[in-house]
Amino acid sequence: MKVNIPVHKNEEYQAKVVDLTYQGNGVVKIDDFPVFVPNALPGEEVTVRVTKVTRNFAWGRVMEWQTKSPDRVDVKDKTYIQTGIAPLGHLKYDAQLRFKQHQIKELLEKAHLDGIDVLPTMGMAKPYRYRNKAQVPVKMVRGKLETGFYKRGSHTLVPIEDFYIQDPQIDKAIVVVRDLLRKYLVTPYDERTGKGVIRTVMVRRGYYSHEIMVVLVTNTKRLPMADEIVKGIVAGVPEVKSIVQNINDRKTNVLLGMKNKALWGKDEIHDQLLGIDFAISPLSFYQVNPQQTERLYQTAIDNAGLDGGQTVIDAYCGIGTISLAVAKHAKQVYGVEVVEAAIEDAKHNAKRNGIKNAKFVVGKAEDQFAKWQAEGLKPDVVIVDPPRKGVAESLIEATGEMGPQKVIYVSCNPATLVRDIQRFAEHGYHVVKPIQPVDQFPQTTHVESVTVLERMGK
Repeated sequence: MKVNIPVHKNEEYQAKVVDLTYQGNGVVKIDDFPVFVPNALPGEEVTVRVTKVTRNFAWGRVMEWQTKSPDRVDVKDKTYIQTGIAPLGHLKYDAQLRFKQHQIKELLEKAHLDGIDVLPTMGMAKPYRYRNKAQVPVKMVRGKLETGFYKRGSHTLVPIEDFYIQDPQIDKAIVVVRDLLRKYLVTPYDERTGKGVIRTVMVRRGYYSHEIMVVLVTNTKRLPMADEIVKGIVAGVPEVKSIVQNINDRKTNVLLGMKNKALWGKDEIHDQLLGIDFAISPLSFYQVNPQQTERLYQTAIDNAGLDGGQTVIDAYCGIGTISLAVAKHAKQVYGVEVVEAAIEDAKHNAKRNGIKNAKFVVGKAEDQFAKWQAEGLKPDVVIVDPPRKGVAESLIEATGEMGPQKVIYVSCNPATLVRDIQRFAEHGYHVVKPIQPVDQFPQTTHVESVTVLERMGK
């Protein structure tokens, strides 16, 4: 069947931007055919040149603006939008918050769940320089070692010193490391040949503790001039507490290898979240925006309605961030996580904080739920904070069988949240309060949220 496509590559069209996709691209329609246009905002009248055409949609770029949105911010440095560091950097912050609220509302409406309200997004007073962790690739660019970020959809490195959304002390540390790598002629890894030494520089900084960890990810077991580089980092980064070499000698897109070698100082740093002290190692998963994480988790805990007498299960518990914060308000907490190292961290963190009513298990959340259900465990509250793919259907079924009164759903993907709300409804759980979006990643299209489901009529 021949499809009539009304646009052609390299041709220009006058159009009005009618929408913004969840990826932050403007949408124009030519005879009802959608064309996705980066750096275009709803309401703007533009001249678009089509750059790519598929059967169902096309891509284009703005050649000229006839009118601009009142929500547009003039971005001085286009690299933030080009690299995807700040894909919403051209949108005023209050409009970003409305966009995130709208994303959830729109998906609920499409699923005929428009009876569920969505509160305004909880934003930040300073929606930039918030990230407590950086992982920056190291590449040879025009014969010079550079650190920066890849252009969206490519492996072309854009050299960057000020990352805008990262803690400025992290940006400074990366420049110190980059200059030392240049000084001692350390070669960057080349993914085409598999040769070269340094792949990535990772820097973490505690938001409250101000402790800095520098991780040098190498393709080789030996780091040339290691002593000199370490001395240079210690001299140039006053807050550094830990310098680690991480060895990743596989041909892979995975950033970190499994082997760490402490080159100087401790092999972990510490930071606090909701008053609990967490040890963070190079491989630890730790939320990158601690200010908003505290608000997100506090919202989840407040909605759980705990008074010290409840049993709580935390699925996808990671290093125990939610579990340990909940433990103060519950009788017993059970956490499950598939990553073994994360569970080791969770147990370590429980011990260090003197928390004795939290038990952690390694396993797939859905398998462990089935085991707990078979053992007759009866939780009062289940907290789920799943990855982007959402909650496994078998976990929802096991939750239904266990019959907790409440499910608190912390989501990082509105599409899977809406799907899972429908699945939970089949097991008697319904949304009882407006959903609360939280802006964990300002200047980007990501949105987190807290949803409260309660068991009805069973």
